[in-house]
Amino acid sequence: MKSRSSSSLFCYFHPIFDFPGFSLISPESISKILVEQLRWLTMASATKPTRIGLAGLAVMGQNLALNIAEKGFPISVYNRSTSKVDETVERAKKEGDLPLYGFHDPESFVKSIQKPRVIIMLVKAGSPVDQTIKTLSAYLEKGDCIIDGGNEWYENTERREKAMAELGLLYLGMGVSGGEEGARNGPSMMPGGSFEAFKYIEDILLKVAAQVPDSGPCVTYIGKGGSGNFVKMVHNGIEYGDMQLIAEAYDVLKSVGKLSNEELHSVFAEWNKGELLSFLIEITADIFGIKDDKGEGYLVDKVLDKTGMKGTGKWTVQQAADLSVAAPTIASSLDARFLSGLKEERVEAAKVFKAGGFGDILTGQVVDKKQLIDDVRQALYASKICSYAQGMNLIRAKSIEKGWDLKLGELARIWKGGCIIRAVFLDWIKKAYDRNPDLANLLVDPEFAKEIIERQSAWRRVVCLAINSGISTPGMSSSLAYFDTYRRGRLPANLVQAQRDYFGAHTYERVDVEGSFHTEWFKIARQLKN
Repeated sequence: MKSRSSSSLFCYFHPIFDFPGFSLISPESISKILVEQLRWLTMASATKPTRIGLAGLAVMGQNLALNIAEKGFPISVYNRSTSKVDETVERAKKEGDLPLYGFHDPESFVKSIQKPRVIIMLVKAGSPVDQTIKTLSAYLEKGDCIIDGGNEWYENTERREKAMAELGLLYLGMGVSGGEEGARNGPSMMPGGSFEAFKYIEDILLKVAAQVPDSGPCVTYIGKGGSGNFVKMVHNGIEYGDMQLIAEAYDVLKSVGKLSNEELHSVFAEWNKGELLSFLIEITADIFGIKDDKGEGYLVDKVLDKTGMKGTGKWTVQQAADLSVAAPTIASSLDARFLSGLKEERVEAAKVFKAGGFGDILTGQVVDKKQLIDDVRQALYASKICSYAQGMNLIRAKSIEKGWDLKLGELARIWKGGCIIRAVFLDWIKKAYDRNPDLANLLVDPEFAKEIIERQSAWRRVVCLAINSGISTPGMSSSLAYFDTYRRGRLPANLVQAQRDYFGAHTYERVDVEGSFHTEWFKIARQLKN
């Protein structure tokens, strides 16, 4: 279904008569064109106001709009590029004559929506969001609501919420995860900001979100301010870690175990039936089974080893540093992407070190393939626990700082379906926080602690094997280091603090006496040398 801006018949029909080849068009064709356009005009004037609007019709926007329409909510859509509007309307027709109406100008788009108006934006983060808000707010009225569904920096959301409040408008920042497929069939959604605005759209979100049996819709009101965007940001950071760990498992199995793509497909498909059951493991198995349509062999071997990124992983690591929260697995995954981008340098470095006797993979490692597969599975799972523990700790730290009162178990619940990191594993995380909402770290939950202990020997074998083979496993290695550091009651940090006091008089605390102390280390050391 379709409607267009129609301020006058002349402005709507004028392009036909202005067409240079108008005289060559047969009267019958002109008649058909006029009848069809008149039908659109009649539909536009007769159509009741829609329930909601969506601005920004790239892949995610189109699919979310179609999802909303398919769930029975009439929706108006708008895009600065009008061809995207027409494309979306055409898809709505083909996919079931869905109640989706397209508009080519912002004023008629806004006015087509029932009051109080709710408009979701899905545009690129940053200035495009501000520009879209400026365009739409010119036609909005007090009590109307704008929802940013993009991957926006949380402080921008808080700034915009305040600015909108001054205009009498409501504002939500809503993380949407699931990619193209999730947006169309049910994403995980993380709305934060005005609770009043959330109530405007709650009925729609509950139906549009992914539905998980025995768990419910994968959406909940996250909290105040920019909490929705912050949670989505950390979700993406965890996603970075997950993907890096899977890539390292692949590298060890292929480079040391010499598994073929057919074998890798079978291994990951089998893993997807157990504790590692997840969207990312599922699609990894799929990738290994896809042949190259432009040549011989498998497509994965033709993909350039250079990983892109859009910024949310970097933001996650920056926030971890700002909040003094250790997130080495997520940080190492970001570093791995940075290094992957140095493709030309890596190629040259490989030549230098090959000439010095270092091949791409160090030889001499004899492995039991079956044992290796099982060890890597266990190492991947144990590392994954550490990655999620880091992400959850970061969310909790920010929640405390901002007073958001975020419920970590509820976040795990809404990530169980629709989103990129959806996994059976998240149900166990939810249960861990249900058992103890104040859990200091997932590693010390009784169930997760037991699983880590059972897997740590295999985990160490894989990391050692990779090191001895010259294969980089920064995610698994840093996860293991995180675990080993966290589980130790005494660390060599005493020496570091002594060094700080030596050269900078930063003081130190003692294990046997309360208080802050400073020692004239340099004087004492000089006396001892004399």
